[in-house]
Amino acid sequence: MSSDAREDGFGEPRPAEPLHAGHRDRLRERFNAVGDAGVADYELLELILFRAIPRRDVKPLAKAMIARFGSFAETLAARPERLREIAGLGESAITDLKVVEAAARRLTRGAVKARQTLGSWTEVLDYCRTAMAFNDREEFRVLFLDKRNVLIDDEVQGRGTVDHTPVYPREVVRRALELGSTALVLVHNHPCGDPTPSTADIRMTHEIIAIAKPMGIAVHDHLIVGKHGHSSMKALKFI
Repeated sequence: MSSDAREDGFGEPRPAEPLHAGHRDRLRERFNAVGDAGVADYELLELILFRAIPRRDVKPLAKAMIARFGSFAETLAARPERLREIAGLGESAITDLKVVEAAARRLTRGAVKARQTLGSWTEVLDYCRTAMAFNDREEFRVLFLDKRNVLIDDEVQGRGTVDHTPVYPREVVRRALELGSTALVLVHNHPCGDPTPSTADIRMTHEIIAIAKPMGIAVHDHLIVGKHGHSSMKALKFI
């Protein structure tokens, strides 16, 4: 009997476990011992892929995905149609990736909703970056607050192209009135990565402020998030 085979219960040789099985066990043990700080982006991606692809070495696949999209976060945020372009990545694995992305959004959204006032929301920016920073298309989101600056709801008001999202200021204010909101935080992403406000961003913000103010609705800030950081129009003194 060869050294790479073992006998089953009937004395017949059976193949040894694939070499990557030991790698999976070691990677799981390292993650359990030290958490995500002890694993690289591609290794964290491997851990997710293990369930959907149980009989194949997924390290090359994980590395190829990181190389294609740039990082773990950008891989999770990639649209399903782009993920389908990766050879060897099936629908089950794509679903698992999108479930993890949704879970991350729920966790950060829950932390935001648990805060009592805007002034104590240290997780707000983390939530916005998790939800939007790595999208490959622009998205415009509004956080609706009550008179105590407690979050009523947050909603995506528009999705667009790589560098433009249609925003309708009157619709934003109409929705605020429907929810009984007296304050807003506007948020959108720049897929290019640079969070610097554009002239169009500033003009649109001023239009919303002009319509909201007579209705007793304040615009506290307009945050722009990108892969390389964020900006605050209030901090930049644009509002």
